Amino acid sequence: MADSYAYDPVGSGAPVNQQAYRMEEGQLWRQYVIAGVANILIASLGYNMGWTAPINSKLNRTDESPLETIPTPDDLAWMGSILTIGAIFGPFVGGFAASKIGRKWGLISATIPLFIGWILVAVAKTMAYLFAGRIFWGVSVGMVFTISPMYCAEIATDDSRGALGSFLQAFITLGFLLVYGIGPYISYMAVAYVGVAVVALFCVLFFFMPESPTYYLLKNDRDAAAECLATIRGRSLAGVEAELSKMEVEVKASLEKTATIADVFRGSNFKAFYISCALVFFQQFCGINAVLFYMTDIFDASGTSLESSVATIIIGAVQVVASFITPLVVDRLGRRILLLISSCGTAIGAGLLGMFFLLQENDSPVVDTISFLPILSLVVFIVTYCWGLGPLPWAVMSELFPIEVKAAASPIATAFCWVMSFLVTRYFPTISASLGMFVGFWIFGVCSVFAFFFTLFVVPETKGKSFQEIQEMLGAGKQRQEKA
Repeated sequence: MADSYAYDPVGSGAPVNQQAYRMEEGQLWRQYVIAGVANILIASLGYNMGWTAPINSKLNRTDESPLETIPTPDDLAWMGSILTIGAIFGPFVGGFAASKIGRKWGLISATIPLFIGWILVAVAKTMAYLFAGRIFWGVSVGMVFTISPMYCAEIATDDSRGALGSFLQAFITLGFLLVYGIGPYISYMAVAYVGVAVVALFCVLFFFMPESPTYYLLKNDRDAAAECLATIRGRSLAGVEAELSKMEVEVKASLEKTATIADVFRGSNFKAFYISCALVFFQQFCGINAVLFYMTDIFDASGTSLESSVATIIIGAVQVVASFITPLVVDRLGRRILLLISSCGTAIGAGLLGMFFLLQENDSPVVDTISFLPILSLVVFIVTYCWGLGPLPWAVMSELFPIEVKAAASPIATAFCWVMSFLVTRYFPTISASLGMFVGFWIFGVCSVFAFFFTLFVVPETKGKSFQEIQEMLGAGKQRQEKA
């Protein structure tokens, strides 16, 4: 049987073997490598966010602290939470950068406030330097948490988008583990040098990675989009033509609509928006950042016999292992089932921690026999958080918003996330001191219960669905029919 030929659809004029075109499998592992390199920057942010755990104790020791005076407990509380203030504004900078200079260069530009922050930390003589450095880090956090999920979703195939979206949580835990593992055992300045080295590694490696094809299509540069997609898929230009054409149709449809902030609050866009905001609310109010920022203090308060720095490393290692499970199973099990399991686990973990600290506050004799409970509870909490509430709000957010709305909606939802994070990290120590640590953890537990029922009744399943199918599921297709 003779092979059929046609002209190259990319426009070269060369004949293409249609049978070979259909059978071209490419190298789909490339998208995982590219996303992995992009998420080195996420690992760097994890290192910065977990930096307070080992550094707080160093700042309280005159032989290790670079500061002229010992900080007060309120100073340390502000240092833990002030990063989130920068992160509130970062998403708007990131959204602008992603639309104007691209996803790739937007991520690279996010390293500028990171480097500025490290310089301020390195030369710090007063807490003002550390506050300023943490704010700059926060700006970068907000930028990257806006751009990175967008980039990973746009380079992913439909059946691997959940896995690539879950890389964010997996890599951020690598950063936490790195700073937990080396922070207590090296000097204040050495901690800074390692942080700078991770950012520099990202810059060098990511420079050679491709731009998102969607960005080039938005700029009406089809040839550049084809080259990018061919690089990402490991196929010829002809081999990516069908996928590129599908992407082009989606992008052209989005360009026909001019999305404003007001459009975010209309119809299916608003449904995507409130689901995204609710998920990041539950992500923060399950208490994860309070646990991570003050983990050493929690272990010290529990009175456990295990040294707090060692316990923190154990928790960090557990976090990494748990986080790398999600990319392996999310596209098989789906988003909803993992979110349901996660919210159950965080409710149980927070509830047990609350019970332990209540018993401790009441001087219960049983406390000495259950000194293992804080570690067990934190393991349950963190493992189940890493399976769902950690990575999936970002993955789902990147899937729910249509292309034309992402630039307006994603920064708002991301900024909302960091407002919630600020409230948790700033006022958890205050609540713990005035009402008891058990009150804070029980609040987190109740929020996790609400997360379970919200997921059960409201959150849609996006597993294996194209962006167009997701919009139809949210009701966009029905709205178009009604307008017609």
